[in-house]
Amino acid sequence: MAEDAASGGWSTIESDEGVFTSLIEQLGVKEVQVEELFSLNADWFRALSPVYGVIFLFKWTGQGSENKAAPQDGSYDRTAVDDEGLFFAAQTIQNACGTQAILSVVLNNDKSVDASSSGADEAGERIDIGPALQEFKDFTAGFDASLRGETLSNSEMIRTVHNSFAKSSPFVDETQRDPSAGTEDAFHFIAYTRYHGKLYELDGLQPYPILHGECTAEDFPDKIVSVVQRRILSYPEDEIRFNLMAVCQDQRIKWRQLDEPNLLQEEERKRAKWDFENALRRHNFVGFTDEVLKGVMEMKIQDGSYDAWVEQAKKATAKRFQERKG
Repeated sequence: MAEDAASGGWSTIESDEGVFTSLIEQLGVKEVQVEELFSLNADWFRALSPVYGVIFLFKWTGQGSENKAAPQDGSYDRTAVDDEGLFFAAQTIQNACGTQAILSVVLNNDKSVDASSSGADEAGERIDIGPALQEFKDFTAGFDASLRGETLSNSEMIRTVHNSFAKSSPFVDETQRDPSAGTEDAFHFIAYTRYHGKLYELDGLQPYPILHGECTAEDFPDKIVSVVQRRILSYPEDEIRFNLMAVCQDQRIKWRQLDEPNLLQEEERKRAKWDFENALRRHNFVGFTDEVLKGVMEMKIQDGSYDAWVEQAKKATAKRFQERKG
């Protein structure tokens, strides 16, 4: 498959809770899942507690990006990375922003962070990021945002896991255009998470982390709803292409602890569905489809109905074409 020069060998992956959950599991993160939210409601966040952070996907317009002195909302925190150890990386590769946003949440809520610093206020609620990501975080600890972003983009381990969720296709998609040509809408991921009792927006296209004020664990659901609502309201009223996902504790842990077998079973079914869908994404069905079609053709030829079958297909295609023309 041809790679766009801006992709740096990173494939496009789907913005999907099952994809992102499996992705971070394959990176070695334990007992964390990504849950898509269909309503911007603080009660949803409380129901999923503990929530480590939020991933927000939106149409990128460049609005506010030309003003590096101040962000559109909130304020730049120029000292959080050096003085407080906040993990923040510049985005250097176009297709990596979803994975980078998730890592921005996970790596700021791991067990090496003080319990009171992160989105989870109890030691048992912090994230075990596994040895591979811990090594990456330790290695990049003294880097600035630009170098940290370059290191992330060149991580063979992270890139390989990311690319394993790309859709399999033997064809070059001629509809994929150069984003700089301005012919297609571009979308971008950012992360929100608590760190050192503050709410941060982590956007790899910005020069610094964006501070949205003080924030306790109890405040987080209401605070994040308010911040995201302001972001959405900055768009035209007819813009509805947003996606919001919570990075939270594996919900099966909660239902086991509360002895809720029905809810646990529902979560297990959801995991099985995610596994099945991810397997379909990875598989190339062209060969299978070709063999099925050849088998059907042989059957039609043998029973003498091949010509009628072809004519029926032609008429159906012509009918659909006319319907599209209106």
